[in-house]
Amino acid sequence: MATDAPPPSKEQHKLPSTEEFVEVHESAEFVELRRSYRSFAFPLTVAFIAWYLLYVLLSNYAGDFMGTKLFGNINVAFVFGIAQFVTTFLIAWWYSRHAGAKLDPKAEAIKTRMEGGA
Repeated sequence: MATDAPPPSKEQHKLPSTEEFVEVHESAEFVELRRSYRSFAFPLTVAFIAWYLLYVLLSNYAGDFMGTKLFGNINVAFVFGIAQFVTTFLIAWWYSRHAGAKLDPKAEAIKTRMEGGA
């Protein structure tokens, strides 16, 4: 199986000290990285949980509505169930794009600096 990542290098990386970890943790760059992650992940998590709970609540308490046939043997509950899978994959794809564009470059810069490559 081929991967895009190169094999791990044989060179030893310098291990950062506790003071360096604390310094990076308090740096504006790391704070921005965390803010960028949280501003994406938290709202999407809340929205998806609300969407999932809506599906569960409607399934439990609105049986007539969820049993409404749309066409053939396809009803509202089936469409909502399929939509759960679709939104899960869309969110995963969207997060992957967000991480690749905004999070990974910042994290890699911090990692490189911490390992002594900068």
